[in-house]
Amino acid sequence: MRPLNEYGEIRGVDLRAPSREEVRDDFPKLSVIMVNYKQWEDTRRLAHRISASPLVSTGRAEVVIVDNHSGPNRIARQLRRREGISVRRWGRNEGFARAVNEGVRLSRGAWILLLNPDMTALPGFLEAAFAAGERLVAEDPRTGIIGFGLLDSDGKAQASTGPFPTLWSSVCRLLLSRARRKYHLRKPGRGMVPWASGCCLLIRRECLEDLGALDPDYFLYYEDVDLCRRAWDKGWAVWHEPAVTLTHHNPLHQRAVPPHLRVVTRHALLLYGQKYWPAWNNFLLRQLMRLEVVWRSWSNGNLRAKASWQALWSIISAMGRRDLKLARELLEDLLESSTNPYGRDERAAA
Repeated sequence: MRPLNEYGEIRGVDLRAPSREEVRDDFPKLSVIMVNYKQWEDTRRLAHRISASPLVSTGRAEVVIVDNHSGPNRIARQLRRREGISVRRWGRNEGFARAVNEGVRLSRGAWILLLNPDMTALPGFLEAAFAAGERLVAEDPRTGIIGFGLLDSDGKAQASTGPFPTLWSSVCRLLLSRARRKYHLRKPGRGMVPWASGCCLLIRRECLEDLGALDPDYFLYYEDVDLCRRAWDKGWAVWHEPAVTLTHHNPLHQRAVPPHLRVVTRHALLLYGQKYWPAWNNFLLRQLMRLEVVWRSWSNGNLRAKASWQALWSIISAMGRRDLKLARELLEDLLESSTNPYGRDERAAA
């Protein structure tokens, strides 16, 4: 796991914005960070809508896109030529948390807005999100992270907050629908929450500097839960503001989850448990996952599926030895062999 200093900050990631002497008067107040992986059509659509905002056109906001090695695509060149948008392309898939950290490093805003590409943001969203952040800080100076209201494609409310997971809750919530295993719907109205979904998350740079970035040990999933938990531990507040909404078209619980993506979620939960749960909880979690591997390997004769479960078995063993580097390498090797590692159907957002 990435080493922490005595204040609980992750070492080796500099997220500081330039000083006042280094910037012009039109220094952006808000930086939108989008991580792309083989979703160029969605990324272009959302980036175009966001960049049409008056905040972007007047230089008070910027859009930073980090591409996790999606391969050559003309859309990347087109986006680079658009005012207010910058694109950073990597030579390998580094995962969501590391890509976000790179986007934050390249950005300049006092607020960081994380947005998944598979979103529809109506005109005025960016202004409403920025205003909500400024208003909440004025009301509560501890405000560090803000989640917003999410809607399904059919306009129904989509759960986007949740309790901090424990071993007991992680097992018991398997009895719930997929949409409610990790998330729950808050009562109507603005309020504090344990954590909010990273698919749309507004973060004060000051808070992110204090925490030391997203934990780069997470490849995908649970990095938002971890971030919010560290925020609360350092005295920051996490809010949910449902009055500001946008549509999230392709959440995990609404699509088929192939075996290799299940391995990604298990790896993330193992990491979270390693950081926050007692040792005996982590031992039980590893044994439960081993039972899952045995059952799924027996019930599914597909060779690709078996390879995924074998990889998970090896990841569990590495985590048991606290060899997080090996566990990450095993996961990356598995995803490298998949043509569609995130299990998306590549459908475009409206």
